[in-house]
Amino acid sequence: MIRAIPAAINGASLNPKRHVRHERYTMTSVANHATPLRRALLVDAAASGTMGLVMLLAASPLESLFGLPTSLLRPVGLFLIPFAAFLVWLAQRADSLRGLVRAVVVGNILWVLASVLLLVSGLVTPTAIGTLFVLAQAAAVVVFAALEYRALLAIVRFPSPATYGG
Repeated sequence: MIRAIPAAINGASLNPKRHVRHERYTMTSVANHATPLRRALLVDAAASGTMGLVMLLAASPLESLFGLPTSLLRPVGLFLIPFAAFLVWLAQRADSLRGLVRAVVVGNILWVLASVLLLVSGLVTPTAIGTLFVLAQAAAVVVFAALEYRALLAIVRFPSPATYGG
């Protein structure tokens, strides 16, 4: 809603030469709290899609560099590509599909736990670079989960007028 505020009220003076009343226009609106959530989901999607493509297309070179088997890298890459597409789809509907966003946050936390468990389980013997890779991607996923959760809380605390018919 655009509202004109008379100059005399907001502290400005009237122009005595022209006797024109100056007005300052301000924009009042309810902040769109879904935008940070959409951004967080899209950043997560970009990272997930990129990692998925790299793991899928470069599994063999990564196996020797990271010490992680292609039998792990390729399926993870195959999972991440449709997951990224899902995140892009969800980002456009995040305000109304909060339950799915919560599921993404929980899934991200489970991903981090699985990454750490992979390293301590003895199922793989990654190189030092491979260990750093697994820990770095887990750290990135923690950041995505935190951003998504925080943005989701903002929507819950400050719903948009459309949510309650206003």
